[in-house]
Amino acid sequence: MKYVIIGTAGHVDHGKTALIKALTGVDTDRLKEEKERGISIELGFAYLDLPSGIRAGIIDVPGHERFIKNMLAGVGGIDIVLLVVAADEGVMPQTREHMDIVQILGINRGVVALTKKDLVDEEWLNLVLDEVREYIGTTSLSGAPIIPVSAVSGDGLKDLLLIIEELVRLTQEKPSGGPARLPVDRVFTIPGFGTVVTGTLVSGTIQEGDSLEILPQGTQARVRSLQVHGTKVKTARAGQRVAVNLAGVEKQAVSRGSVLAAPKTFTPSTLLDVRIFLLPAAKPLKNRGRIRLHIGTAEIVGRAVLLDRDELKPGASCYAQLIMEEPVVAGRNDRFVLRSVTPVATVGGGVVLDPVAGRHKRFREEVVGFLSTLEAGTPLEKVGQYLSASEIPVEIGDIARAVDLDPRDVAGTVNELASAGKIRVLPVENQTFVYDGVRYEGLKERIQGLVQEYHRQFPLREGYPKEELRSRLVAAVNNRVFQSLLQVMAADGAIGLQSQAVTAPGCTGKLTDKESQILQKLTVMYRDAGFQPPNWQDAASQLGLSAEEAAEFLAYLLRTGVLVKVGEEVYFHSEVLAEARKMIVGALSERGELSLAEVRDLLNTSRKYTLPLLEFLDQKRVTKRVGDKRQLAQK
Repeated sequence: MKYVIIGTAGHVDHGKTALIKALTGVDTDRLKEEKERGISIELGFAYLDLPSGIRAGIIDVPGHERFIKNMLAGVGGIDIVLLVVAADEGVMPQTREHMDIVQILGINRGVVALTKKDLVDEEWLNLVLDEVREYIGTTSLSGAPIIPVSAVSGDGLKDLLLIIEELVRLTQEKPSGGPARLPVDRVFTIPGFGTVVTGTLVSGTIQEGDSLEILPQGTQARVRSLQVHGTKVKTARAGQRVAVNLAGVEKQAVSRGSVLAAPKTFTPSTLLDVRIFLLPAAKPLKNRGRIRLHIGTAEIVGRAVLLDRDELKPGASCYAQLIMEEPVVAGRNDRFVLRSVTPVATVGGGVVLDPVAGRHKRFREEVVGFLSTLEAGTPLEKVGQYLSASEIPVEIGDIARAVDLDPRDVAGTVNELASAGKIRVLPVENQTFVYDGVRYEGLKERIQGLVQEYHRQFPLREGYPKEELRSRLVAAVNNRVFQSLLQVMAADGAIGLQSQAVTAPGCTGKLTDKESQILQKLTVMYRDAGFQPPNWQDAASQLGLSAEEAAEFLAYLLRTGVLVKVGEEVYFHSEVLAEARKMIVGALSERGELSLAEVRDLLNTSRKYTLPLLEFLDQKRVTKRVGDKRQLAQK
């Protein structure tokens, strides 16, 4: 089933709402004020069942100039425009402004309904037909069919439906494979159900029970239920008009202009990199000129920083950075409309190149080159540029979303870049991360330098602790990705890896003669002491070690297995510990059980060492305590 949205456009009182009612049976004017004044103020919604069985969504927009901002909240999600021109008046100011907006948003598929044909004679109708044909010939609807109709008599409606059917057949569906994104155009409550939001799902799917984010507010929400064209569904897909019943969300927590999105897929930002253009009839736009941005269903005021000039002339375009007064939720290649702040009028529009931009300096060739690649670069150029700008490794799916490419195209591009040695690929469980080659080499050199210096300062230590290295150099990289990064560096022969530390290749540091002599003396001291090992601080003092030096030597002896910590402040030489274990196990095998005193006498030592030794063997499941005696843990 194909899902498309048809949107009306046209001057006030040209019969848009009456035409929709004639086609669908639905009166889209639902407000009391609309009924009383006889004009649409808010967006109206209906659906149209076509002869082929396809059900298309319809958005009926207000035509009055005072309500253009309401019109803009609905027109962004449409696929096909139904331009309505009254036969008794012809092309009027809002006909032109609505068509300016339609063109700015890149909508080039539509049909013209010449309404109220029953109010004019044939000669007048032909004159208006010529006028409309001449006008749309200068727009994105050039060559579109023009169908005279009457909502009162029904004349021409069948022909109009056939044209709409053909346009629907030719329309490409919105991408249901991307992350869910629904710009909210209406919010209301239903007693017993709670908050409901509506909008056109521009990408992805939403399922009953899904967890979603309300942006830019950052509120978490759960989908209690879904409706499409008044019918309850389990899944809504891109291209459909959707009503979403949200659980646990108050009405005031969401508003028109909010975006309902899959969690962690869109980031609100007050900076947008864009290409903007002005309509030929607009006034020049100066650098940092105030503008009113309409994107999705949102309206935000901000300033346009022109990156390569001081003034944008009518009919011209340039790269710019929009600095907004409130966060904007946008996607790459989203189209938008610009209106002047005062007096309010449509002046131009543009396309988003980077929805989460960093600040740029003006008149910089590298900035213009960067934006040029974003706008028109090849997939190879876009992916390469994005990775070179990223300080950390990026997952392939995130790259695809960031540069607005199909993940399969990104995967192919990644393979090409990897083969050319321009990137490094990091396998992380069932995901693939990618790191720019230049940044990889730079990080590798920093790690090598830090590790070598660490060995010089702490030759007795195993190496630079991995977690300390990660938090110092790349805190934004999670541990799984960092471990993969280290493994790739180790495979390159740049570093060595221990369980918790990074070392120089093939070594853990070279000991001085003095250090080797001290270690030898400590080793002999503990081995010769047998089952009555010395207190560590006493042993260290005997050799003239400071507290810091003593701690380093102890850590080394424990790590290399020369000493084993048996209890608090009790350390046995590993060979002595093995001998004690052998003697205790042998005695238990003969006698079945031993008391603490019997073990003490067996080893010819004191309770001070016997108790921690037995508790150590209990922990290792060599022995087990039964009452006040020990038995073998396993026969």
